[in-house]
Amino acid sequence: MPNPTQVVALLKAQQIHHVRLYDADRAMLLALANTGIRVTVSVPNDQLLGIGQSNATAANWVSRNVLAHVPATNITAIAVGSEVLSTLPNAATILVSAMKYIHSALVASNLDSQIKVSTPHPSSIILDSFPPSQAFFNRSWDPVMVPLLKFLQSTGSFLMLNVYPYYDYMKSNGVIPLDYALFRPLSPNKEAVDPNTLLRYTNVFDAVIDAGYFAMSYVNFTNIPIVVTESGWPSKGDSSEPDATLDNANTYNSNLIRHVLNNTGTPKHPGIAISTYIYELYNEDLRPGPISEKNWGLFDANGVPIYILRLTGSGTVLANDTTNQTFCVAREGADRKMLQAALDWACGPGKVDCSPLLQGQPCYEPDTVSAHASYAFDAYYHRMVMADGTCNFNGVAAVTTTDPSRGSCIFPGSGRRNGTFTNSTSPVPSSNSTASGCRSRYFGSSDAFTSSVVLGILLWSATFL
Repeated sequence: MPNPTQVVALLKAQQIHHVRLYDADRAMLLALANTGIRVTVSVPNDQLLGIGQSNATAANWVSRNVLAHVPATNITAIAVGSEVLSTLPNAATILVSAMKYIHSALVASNLDSQIKVSTPHPSSIILDSFPPSQAFFNRSWDPVMVPLLKFLQSTGSFLMLNVYPYYDYMKSNGVIPLDYALFRPLSPNKEAVDPNTLLRYTNVFDAVIDAGYFAMSYVNFTNIPIVVTESGWPSKGDSSEPDATLDNANTYNSNLIRHVLNNTGTPKHPGIAISTYIYELYNEDLRPGPISEKNWGLFDANGVPIYILRLTGSGTVLANDTTNQTFCVAREGADRKMLQAALDWACGPGKVDCSPLLQGQPCYEPDTVSAHASYAFDAYYHRMVMADGTCNFNGVAAVTTTDPSRGSCIFPGSGRRNGTFTNSTSPVPSSNSTASGCRSRYFGSSDAFTSSVVLGILLWSATFL
């Protein structure tokens, strides 16, 4: 696990302004201080029973995990537990009490208007979710859901919902088309139509959100907004998970970002953006379960993107198309001969100005193939405007968010230069060239990642960029 300072550096470098923590880790909250990043903290499930049974315990939790950090750390929400009704049903009876006790502690400190209290639910609490207009909550949970919704309504909070079209697709046994789960364009005859409302659905995500709205209206709540507290797609899976791939993960998350930022809304509530957390920031290589469970992250433990999200045809987001804060460097442990061949290509056909690498120049030291290749790779990568496939070099290069500049040797991606490079365009080398510039592939780090602090990235409509 990267330390909290490294995590916050990544968030700032990628211009991520909202983050959800799965606990209220003190070191993480201290690192987030004075950044302006909006933070959702969480009451872990193993602390829920104590808080739900004691107003004093809840007040102590708020004092220790919230009051000790605001206003320096911009805490804006508290998630009380996680998927309690499905994972900890014995605590369901005290869930609303826990939320009320936490809220009362915020009221006592005059923070209740700044910090909202809610609890994340799995979308599985919604039954008969298609057509959305027929959806309703599992009636066995009415004694919990009705008072919970009353609390959300009275405090101006929102329903937290975890939405995973990947799992809906996997469980549908072929009924749900892959394109429908991935936000890919559908021909009109393949769009799903709600026969009761005649609303047309072009993706699973919108259908689940609207099912949530209809389920609330079924129990007479019509003015509670929904925030998606988890959504994503795994980038790798085992033989039983053939659709957990880099390309599908990239497609889903890129299309999700576009959908949220365009303020498209849903068919039931057009034009009202559904604020959404992407699950998750880092891969978790020691997480138990199938391979896919380890591979939901956007970055590996070194801060290297697993893939480059595509927000526009040529731009990238989260690796970063608005500032020069990503770099292309030699991959650690790469074959020396392959590095040399790639370096030769970059300084030759790639038209990179490699004069800073000459003896006596700023980037000559250290005089190693890896160090020289890193400079040349980064120069080529930025000359090609960080386009897909321009940081690969037959697998010996990788994108990083850590500035490799050292001393007077300033890499092109840092925004300052030792020299200039040619602005003419050179095609990415073909597969039979000395170094191949085929589409970049990023692999998760083997570093262990075990921590209760797991991060999500919040897309909050227009404030994301």
